Amino acid sequence: MPAQQISVADPPISNPEQSQLISRINGYHRIVILTEAHTNYQYAKTAIALLRYRTADVVAVLDSTQVGRQVKDLIGQGDGIPIVSSMKELDDVDALFVGISPSGGRLPAAMQAAIREAIEAGIDVVSGLHDFLSEDVELKQLAEESGSTIIDVRKNNCREVARHATFNPQCLRIHTVGHDCSVGKMIASKEIELELIRRGIDARFLATGQTGIMIAGNGIPIDCTVSDFLNGSAEQLVLDHQHHEIVLIEGQGCITHPAYSGVTLGLLHGSAPHGLILCYEAGRETVKNLDHVPIPSLKQFVSLYETIASARHPSKIIGIAMNGRRLTPEEGELEKQKVSAELGLPVCDVFRDGAAVLADAILEFQKEAV
Repeated sequence: MPAQQISVADPPISNPEQSQLISRINGYHRIVILTEAHTNYQYAKTAIALLRYRTADVVAVLDSTQVGRQVKDLIGQGDGIPIVSSMKELDDVDALFVGISPSGGRLPAAMQAAIREAIEAGIDVVSGLHDFLSEDVELKQLAEESGSTIIDVRKNNCREVARHATFNPQCLRIHTVGHDCSVGKMIASKEIELELIRRGIDARFLATGQTGIMIAGNGIPIDCTVSDFLNGSAEQLVLDHQHHEIVLIEGQGCITHPAYSGVTLGLLHGSAPHGLILCYEAGRETVKNLDHVPIPSLKQFVSLYETIASARHPSKIIGIAMNGRRLTPEEGELEKQKVSAELGLPVCDVFRDGAAVLADAILEFQKEAV
């Protein structure tokens, strides 16, 4: 059933000036991605996603330590995209995007020279780090002199307190959750959106992290929101997009992660999802950056997420998104079969196979949920 058409706005929830800056992101069509000394799976999560979803807009990856190598060999995306050592090697560049997502969101010293070079050339800089480049006195002065614009994607002043809102009953809310950080929650959400749109469904990906915002051109940097307003900002994000038939709310962190469980809980209770997609990386046994902390079983996560989410709104796991990058295709098939039999749920590897299996599960679930 098509969602009820209600009069609400689509822009990101932030101050007007920041919203205007964020809305410029989709207008860049000659992008250089900065990954200096960090072109690897551990750090270049933002670069990987940009290369996957904004391929046509990317003209180069900047990493002087990897010149001569292939981007795809290093991070699995970006076939044919050159690696350069300096902005001076390129013409007509719109923007330099900082392409890494390090723990703590700090700017590595190795990247400072390239950012300065771009600003001095009048090129805009887009960053998703917690270190706000626009608040660096020296960079701000250089930008004012050159005409460059610095966009800090995580900068926001969301001041929404959750009200236990009543959502549009015809809008199905699907939220991706994980067994750890950096397992593919954003990719799963985006791939499901694309698959549903391909089928003619009015679906919308709701970005809650810096990488998703760089792709979508809107959203809420939920991990940079004051804790009192975390739930409310997630709630408002859904309210502002509830005129769509299905919303895919990007997940963050993990409910058992020693560092990031708070943001996961806030999203669960703020967005009040009908259904959950559990994302996991096959073969990962310990928490990212905390090798002494074991990851609970998927069965435990199903119980945990359903119980905690349902404290706000009845919710259940309806599918599993596997990240099989550590497995061969043959091993991946066996893993999917094993997990599906164990949990009684559909399992797919969206990286290799696309999201058709999960889209099927969502549309079947929609019949009973809305």
